[in-house]
Amino acid sequence: MKKLLSFLLLVIFSTSAMAQLEYANGIAHTVMNNYPDSMVVKKFLNHLIQDNQIKQGENIEEIQNKRPAVWNYEMSVVLMGFEHLWEKTHDDKYLSYTKKMIDHFINNDGTIRTYNLDEYNFDNIPAGRQLLFLYSVYHDEKYKKAAAQIRQQLAWQPRNKVGGFWHKLKYPTQMWLDGLYMAAPFYAAYTSTHPNDNDFSDIINQFVIMEKYSRNQATGLLYHGWDESHLQKWANPKTGQSPEFWSRAMGWYMMGLVDVLDYIPKNNPRRVELINILNRLAKSIAKYQDKKSGVWWQITDKANQKDNYLEASSSAMFVFALAKGIRMGYLSNEYKQAVKFGYNGMIKEFVVVDSNKKVHYNKAVSGAGLGGIPYRDGTYAYYVNEPKRDDDLKAIGPFIQACIEIDFMNKKRGTNMP
Repeated sequence: MKKLLSFLLLVIFSTSAMAQLEYANGIAHTVMNNYPDSMVVKKFLNHLIQDNQIKQGENIEEIQNKRPAVWNYEMSVVLMGFEHLWEKTHDDKYLSYTKKMIDHFINNDGTIRTYNLDEYNFDNIPAGRQLLFLYSVYHDEKYKKAAAQIRQQLAWQPRNKVGGFWHKLKYPTQMWLDGLYMAAPFYAAYTSTHPNDNDFSDIINQFVIMEKYSRNQATGLLYHGWDESHLQKWANPKTGQSPEFWSRAMGWYMMGLVDVLDYIPKNNPRRVELINILNRLAKSIAKYQDKKSGVWWQITDKANQKDNYLEASSSAMFVFALAKGIRMGYLSNEYKQAVKFGYNGMIKEFVVVDSNKKVHYNKAVSGAGLGGIPYRDGTYAYYVNEPKRDDDLKAIGPFIQACIEIDFMNKKRGTNMP
């Protein structure tokens, strides 16, 4: 029976091989067509209100049309995909596009337009990775100076009593899973160019603290947020944990883990702590993979419940993190089956090729958070009712990276099977 299943999987994966790089290239071209000059992240009305970007009586379409491009993490996660595509294909259009998108914000003196350090906002840190990347390619001092500004934010970022970074200045004492992706990979990449054992230890501590205070022992899953003060309305008064398991939050955390490990020295005695965390979370994530589709639900542990749905961004993040974990030797080969199933599920459930042969990646939740105005209470009803968006940048970036990891897996096997 196992031999028959393996044969059927081989047939499926061989025939699905429009394959991975074609999908990655295709969605990258969609991005370049949609954002030829700069990436303007469009938001839904409730998100504009939460971010104080719309006033009473203003027309949402007018606001969207005149919104300027801002320095942001959504641009960064897409450009990480472009960086990997450039490294994989050696096609300079991906490098040129990355440079163009970043140069839109960087002045010759290294200052960053629209970036405000005083906000101490983790969402402003990820694009620092593109600054380090571009400096390594072009050796232009403006990128180095800009990256140093972002590193300065980390030096002054508020912390809770156990040493964990606040997610934003306006969210005191709170750590969110998202934040581990937003800050830690840049922090690690920067530290690798200015080696400092204390900084590497600090980076590891952020993951350890987050897991310690957000992990549910029964499921092994991680809650979206933890409030050290336990005072937030969304926080469990006994644990400080938010109420639900949001898949994309864990996706960000897993991506942060596998990316940070690229920079932690192999002889660092605490490196194994991150690998152990990855293994614990991978085991739980694989357990909650949808048995029919191969992808994951918006609320991870509540498959098929009313209004819950299969969600694109988290599925790409999990496939990417699991596949990279296998390639790098952090995870065992037993997860290959979940990766194969998840990749094919993504293609079936979320990928659309339109009549103009443009590739689209659909059905991603547009965003979710905790607290703020209007207040986000972190309940099941809140998460499943947040708007969905097609070709969302937060889904496209991980999808490109997941496709590249599957291509690596193919090449290693010498077959079309991921």
